[in-house]
Amino acid sequence: MIPILHVMRSSKAFMQIMVRALSRPPFHSYKVWWSLADTKYGGTALFVKQCFKPLSVRFSFDGTDKGKHEIDGRVIIAEFEHFCLMNTYVPNNGWREEELSFQRRRKWDERVLEFVSRERSKALIWCGDLNVSHEEIDVSHPDFFKNARQQGYVPPRKEDCGQPGFTQAERDRFSRILKEGDLIDTYRWLQKEKDSDRGFTWSGNPVGKYRGKRMRIDYFLVSRSLLSRLVQSTIHGCGIELEGFYGSDHCPITMNLSHGT
Repeated sequence: MIPILHVMRSSKAFMQIMVRALSRPPFHSYKVWWSLADTKYGGTALFVKQCFKPLSVRFSFDGTDKGKHEIDGRVIIAEFEHFCLMNTYVPNNGWREEELSFQRRRKWDERVLEFVSRERSKALIWCGDLNVSHEEIDVSHPDFFKNARQQGYVPPRKEDCGQPGFTQAERDRFSRILKEGDLIDTYRWLQKEKDSDRGFTWSGNPVGKYRGKRMRIDYFLVSRSLLSRLVQSTIHGCGIELEGFYGSDHCPITMNLSHGT
């Protein structure tokens, strides 16, 4: 089955490959939007079947200029008749306060909070690499990630300590985003218990201390009003041998909604 919508992270080199591939089935039936950085990381792409044209597409949280892109291509927002789809690649929190990555991530989370808190007439679907594991159930080894350090460095603030994506500060901000935006984590809504085989979307280096250490940092979030239409939210990778990861450190995820108005 070919999906109606397909979202992904991207890079300029990958974009060139995909442009050539778009002339061949099944991609020739898709319209593609890209938002890419000047560097290799940070890009996003959105594939939509030609018969499901969005009303508008923009590339930043600022709705006043639809042609404006985020600096490193991390946002695509498509408006359809009955919902809005937001695809993001959230910046990594990093390990050190001095490298300004903590501040960058805090600012990003503030902007997302402001965006999802706006009054809107249409339901929101937010998907992508959100670079945060919300609860302990969302990581394979909670104590390992809580106590992770880079070269023994300890951040000045306790809430910034630990594995990027699992610091208390990031998790608390994500909780607030979900609450203020009235957003539901579709996978966790359907899967209440920890799945140690298929419950994670990212895996560390298969060699060394990160072997078998996994996190769920890729999501489909939806407005609460869409819950009655939620059919499936699936992680397609499994195991420490990374079945279904296709050479990446992330695996695909999918979500199905039933028809509705």
